[in-house]
Amino acid sequence: MSTELRSDSPLVLGSHEFTSRLIVGTGKYATFELMRECLEASAADVITVAVRRERLVDAEGRNILDFIDLERYTILPNTAGCFNVEDAVRTARMGREILTGLENPGADWVKLEVLGDAKTLLPDPMATLAATEQLVSEGFQVLVYTTDDPITARRLKEAGATSVMPAGSPIGSGQGVLNPNNIRICLEYLKEGDPDYPVIVDAGVGAASDVSGAMELGCDGVLLNTAIAGANDPLMMAHAMREATRAGRWSYRAGRIPRKLYATASSPEADFARR
Repeated sequence: MSTELRSDSPLVLGSHEFTSRLIVGTGKYATFELMRECLEASAADVITVAVRRERLVDAEGRNILDFIDLERYTILPNTAGCFNVEDAVRTARMGREILTGLENPGADWVKLEVLGDAKTLLPDPMATLAATEQLVSEGFQVLVYTTDDPITARRLKEAGATSVMPAGSPIGSGQGVLNPNNIRICLEYLKEGDPDYPVIVDAGVGAASDVSGAMELGCDGVLLNTAIAGANDPLMMAHAMREATRAGRWSYRAGRIPRKLYATASSPEADFARR
């Protein structure tokens, strides 16, 4: 592999810089021990942790943070399970307090989720916008989960979001990126005049091909959880997601050939046999 291929610009999220463009969650694993192995296999630099107490501690009273190398990973606290602005803001503040006490650099940011209902787990756009504005005013760097609606995405950026993270499909659905054209428009709107603005596909991927496809669209990263934790072999899938992120990024940087209606010969048309 050439030096040029190995090198890449870092993933910049506000005041943070990372090598890996894959962000992984910590929920739904059969055991904390398996989670720890999968985090390592993914090569992620950033991992998300739901900071509500019922999600931090398991049935045996063990705290998930005791199984995470806080020197190795930057924790991205998230407001998973929040359905209104007040709960989301309160949870974000809790995450900041916890990570400040642990001296983890993730204390200054949050993955914001304000859900509309428990069936679809799609975001409530108005509440999400209001919570973004509130948290930005309190000094948070907000990475915000949203739909793939380009207008909403643009408004969230205008509200001060550090990164807008459109869903490929509903959380945990494994349907992949259902509407790549909307993601393309989100990228266009969010990066217009600001090409380094980070756009991350968050939620819905199920296979390595989904991750590679999202990266090939030009997204700056992918955030996932269930695709690894729910796989038949989570550890193998963590490896697959790591390589898919890299492959998709390299493919995007390399530049795909244009799609054509008709065939184009791969071999020279000259008849070498007659020479």
